[in-house]
Amino acid sequence: MTPRTDERALESLTEKLGVDIDAELLVLALTHRSYAYENGGIPHNERLEFLGDSVLGLAVTAMLYERFPDVSEGELAKRRAAVVSTIALADVARGIGLGEHLKLGRGEEQTGGRAKDSILADATEALFGAAFLAAGRAAADALVLRLITPLVDDPARYGAAVDPKTSVQELAARLEVPPPRYEITGTGPDHDRRYVAVLTVGEHSATGTGTSKKQAEMAAALTLWRNVHA
Repeated sequence: MTPRTDERALESLTEKLGVDIDAELLVLALTHRSYAYENGGIPHNERLEFLGDSVLGLAVTAMLYERFPDVSEGELAKRRAAVVSTIALADVARGIGLGEHLKLGRGEEQTGGRAKDSILADATEALFGAAFLAAGRAAADALVLRLITPLVDDPARYGAAVDPKTSVQELAARLEVPPPRYEITGTGPDHDRRYVAVLTVGEHSATGTGTSKKQAEMAAALTLWRNVHA
């Protein structure tokens, strides 16, 4: 897919964001490092992502503090982690059609980078950083809250992204079935080991992969939880 970074497409994205971000800064927020490396090492969005992460965290923390005056610090932290998770931010990105605007390298393009949660979440944070630079903190906070606040009412869905293994344990308890069962296999040499975890919870099953057993188990747990709650 060719990225929609022409002037009309950028104007359309800017309208969705409701923040006046100049074209050069907006394109930077949409430029993944894979594209930058393939085009002579041009700037990419990781510095904006770094800034946007702080903008996001502060805006969400303040909102939760004010909205839930009787909730404990520990519970506030859990809610914040849920709605700023990679899964949650990727859903936000899909809601504004961000994937079609990204500038990706050939490898990421060929492996479905426009749909990858991590790339979408990073670009969302980069947009928050761009909004902060272009329009100031108040405008950036308003953008964050407009996109993130709807997720606050459904913390369980995104909480699974923070601790998927615990979420599937709770799922098993609700279904009144035996605890989750993981079957793990590993392949490849020691320096490049890959693991596959097959998870079963009652009648449900899912597979996850990773470079460690824990990573594979977490991937399987998140996949199963999302499948059950789709």
